[in-house]
Amino acid sequence: MDFPISKRMASFRESVFAELAHMKNSKLSDGVEIIDLSIGSPDLPPPSFVMEELARGAREPELYGYSLTGTNEFQSAVSGYYKRNFDVELKPSSEVLLLMGSQDGLVHLPMVLCDPGEYILVPDPGYTAYAAGAAMAGAKMYGMPLKKENSFLPDFDGIPEEVLAKTKLMILNYPGNPVPAIATEEFYLQAICLAKKYHFAVLHDFAYSELYYEQKSLSFLSVEGAMDVGIEMNSFSKSFNMAGCRVAYAAGNQQLIAMLANLKSNLDYGVFLPVQAAAAKALNDQSSFLQDLRGTYRKRRDVLLNELQKIGWDITKPEGSMFLWAEIPSGYSSSKDFAVDLINRAGVVVTPGSAFGQCGEGYVRIALVQPEDELRQAAANIENSGILKKILA
Repeated sequence: MDFPISKRMASFRESVFAELAHMKNSKLSDGVEIIDLSIGSPDLPPPSFVMEELARGAREPELYGYSLTGTNEFQSAVSGYYKRNFDVELKPSSEVLLLMGSQDGLVHLPMVLCDPGEYILVPDPGYTAYAAGAAMAGAKMYGMPLKKENSFLPDFDGIPEEVLAKTKLMILNYPGNPVPAIATEEFYLQAICLAKKYHFAVLHDFAYSELYYEQKSLSFLSVEGAMDVGIEMNSFSKSFNMAGCRVAYAAGNQQLIAMLANLKSNLDYGVFLPVQAAAAKALNDQSSFLQDLRGTYRKRRDVLLNELQKIGWDITKPEGSMFLWAEIPSGYSSSKDFAVDLINRAGVVVTPGSAFGQCGEGYVRIALVQPEDELRQAAANIENSGILKKILA
């Protein structure tokens, strides 16, 4: 029996990530050693106190019911975290919302705000979930180019008036994925001014908030006027290595929080209570865990940059996030061709920038998700493959 697929699903073709994974697995089955720097999934464990809290809660029979919403403990922990770190006052009961991972919020918020044919302003290149959310809502995406000459910040003056008039949501992401840039207060003020002028909401994806190096990441909500127009979403996946726990939150504008909460009340029954307790403990933690985590990523960043520079691949040093955004020297017709060649000739997997949008062409994203020795080996493999001799010629 043949089942016709919905028109909506035409937007969800097999991604380049699946194609790269197939190539990687094929190589592995042939006995080829592969170093995977493509997926932004932390290779490090959560803090021990998080695992201990999860283990303790998992032994409590009464904690296996539906949580339905965020617990008071969880929402208060988010509020306290924002006050300590960003001097932002949040009302736990009405300005904080539990999410089942930040992707839950990123994909569902457009369904709350947008009708078919209306616009969502997204960074280009940008995280692939933004396109999924737009497709689910039937909204149009307008890509805001992130260009090197503009410090990878969108140029709002370049957005056509007719697009702004039909815009319902702008998505920002700093520190970014795939572009590991940092935003300024002046930039956020411009975004807030534009949102107020054209009456649209702002969603700041803050998943890499704790992965900064030389300069602390700026919370969108800490900027004057931000609470009037938007919300911020943050995840425990990257900051606390809790990717499999699927726990995150949205915080900010009370009306937007209530609207998203209404949708979610029809979709899910909350996050496992021991996971919420462990997440609250992570936010309340005053140990050196986050400082140490940043130190680990900083060392990885510096090691890989140094090794790649030695062999002729000069890459801009990122100020935050867990990625390198590497420009491909001349010699390849596309970032995908280069990424495929890198697998075949060097056994190194990276993600072509074109997977994140049209303006990602000419770059690859390299994730810092392997120990330093593996990163050194990856650079050695690239040198021995002769790829750089070809593209630098």
